[in-house]
Amino acid sequence: MKKRVPVSQIMTSDLILLNLTDSLDKAENLFKKFKIRHIPVVNSNTIVGILSYTDLLRISFADAIDEQDEDVETVVYNMFSIAQVMAKTPMTVSPTTTIKEVAEILIKQEFHALPVVENKELVGIVTTTDLMKYLLEQY
Repeated sequence: MKKRVPVSQIMTSDLILLNLTDSLDKAENLFKKFKIRHIPVVNSNTIVGILSYTDLLRISFADAIDEQDEDVETVVYNMFSIAQVMAKTPMTVSPTTTIKEVAEILIKQEFHALPVVENKELVGIVTTTDLMKYLLEQY
């Protein structure tokens, strides 16, 4: 297995993003449409937070809803903003951070996603799924 591979080799760079002004309904629709579990929240192209599907489930009844139903409106979503629900100022890594270092951070911090930032600009996201895909490619 290669030891010094940068995270830029496995990160997702075609990002789905949310703005602070977006609704939680929009967030739920993006999670379902793209079958993802983490969405970076930006102000311009600067990361200000990260919203996970789990964060959304904590405040809603979305887990009791049919996953295929994209028209569901949850009253609870109108009670909160993305800024209130997201993880604020998430830990980030650079594109040159090694895959091994990213894995160590995710394990130690019990995260499942890390934004990748270069020159204060969001350039990608790396998730535990990306790490598992990389691991499988090694076999």
